[in-house]
Amino acid sequence: MASEKKVFAGPRVRRLRREKGLTQARMAADLGISASYLNLIERDQRPVSVQVLLKLAEVYDVELRSLGGDDEAQALTVLREVFSDPLFRDAGLTIQDLREIAAASPATADAISTLYRAYQESVTNGSMLAERLADRDMLDGAEAPGLPLEEVRDFINSRNNHFPELDDAAEKLYASAGIGSEEPYVALRTVLRDLHGVSTRIAPADLMPHELRRYDRHRQTIFLSELLDQPGRSFQLAYQLGYFEQSRAIEDIVESSGLESEEAQRLCRVALANYFAAALLMPYGPFHKTAEATRYDIRLLGRRFGTSFEQVCHRVTTLQRPGARGIPFFLIRVDNAGNVSKRFSAAGFHFARFGGTCPRWNVHDAFRVPGEVYTQVVQMEDGTRYFSIARTVSRAGSGIGVPGDQYVVGLGCEIAHARKIVYSQGYDLDDERAAMPIGVNCRLCERLDCSQRAFPPLKHRLTVEDHVRGVSPFGVPVREN
Repeated sequence: MASEKKVFAGPRVRRLRREKGLTQARMAADLGISASYLNLIERDQRPVSVQVLLKLAEVYDVELRSLGGDDEAQALTVLREVFSDPLFRDAGLTIQDLREIAAASPATADAISTLYRAYQESVTNGSMLAERLADRDMLDGAEAPGLPLEEVRDFINSRNNHFPELDDAAEKLYASAGIGSEEPYVALRTVLRDLHGVSTRIAPADLMPHELRRYDRHRQTIFLSELLDQPGRSFQLAYQLGYFEQSRAIEDIVESSGLESEEAQRLCRVALANYFAAALLMPYGPFHKTAEATRYDIRLLGRRFGTSFEQVCHRVTTLQRPGARGIPFFLIRVDNAGNVSKRFSAAGFHFARFGGTCPRWNVHDAFRVPGEVYTQVVQMEDGTRYFSIARTVSRAGSGIGVPGDQYVVGLGCEIAHARKIVYSQGYDLDDERAAMPIGVNCRLCERLDCSQRAFPPLKHRLTVEDHVRGVSPFGVPVREN
């Protein structure tokens, strides 16, 4: 059995104490330990024991996960990515410097990331303006895009992808309207008709060539494209019902989000309506109970609740209700060019904010056999291991000559939770040697022996030798004497 990883959480404990306005003596008394021992913990000269962690969570009402270093790990990933930019080549910052910043204040790392995004946006805007100036015919009405999608992703991550007010409202409507008593699409059509006087029509693809759903206010009719499968039709009706039923609640959340641009606010409203739709089709209590009972069998959960593979994957990332938490999953969606269109991490998994993923991670292999579930144990550079599954999902095209969209959805969790997942059967989860070493992406990864590198690591000097060919095409590791 692998030994438990020691938790050194000194900066986090010190930060918590200062936020509460406590002296070391007062906090030590609250925790039932000596002030000198607390001092050693805060200076990372002693690990935090399980007993002390539990006492911290009990006395100060904090989540254990917040003391486990996930925030710091994600902050360090962000800082490494920002400071790997050639702009900071001569800054002289070491990985230890960045680690200390992340440990002292993850919020500072977020602020640096926000500033860096603003810098990137200004550079992009300048480049686009230069291109438009080169072609005066394109100058009129030129607009440069911002980064509202990143702002919304950050907000959702800050809420752990959990909005209890929407979950509670969806559960009540599910029960009162009897949505679970028949097939979801039929039940939702009935609810929309009876409660809101709205009818539903399926429209031919040639009449809605670029739309999947359209609500006609004057005719009180929701038109759905015939290209949608049954789970897709159900979800679109649940989405529209969310706007009818929860527009005030959604607006309250948007107003409290701190999002300033109109684009970001609109994206946030859509994201929250999508959240409600999933919560209505897969109400928290019954869904969480079934997920635990089936060991998170994604296909079976989809059959049970009449939802798609991707919809179920999204829903399991939201199970963060106190007293009824699910596994803290991370989720990513990529296309076959490696572009990331969705990402969320409740498990501390390190995603690159400004780039793709690691080629060693078999999320990319799932494109080889569409519909097949791929599984893998991976290990990040900090030694943390994760169990992941990946499978293709597709969206129908609009006819002959118009191919459908295909993506891969990756879902995973820390190895400590993997035994609760049906897909981990047959794995020796205690064997650390079986894990595939991966990185955030090629530019940030410092595994110099990787043969699948697309780029050299930005924090290392490029080594090129005329008469030596290493495993990596970008030079060889420095040999030790």
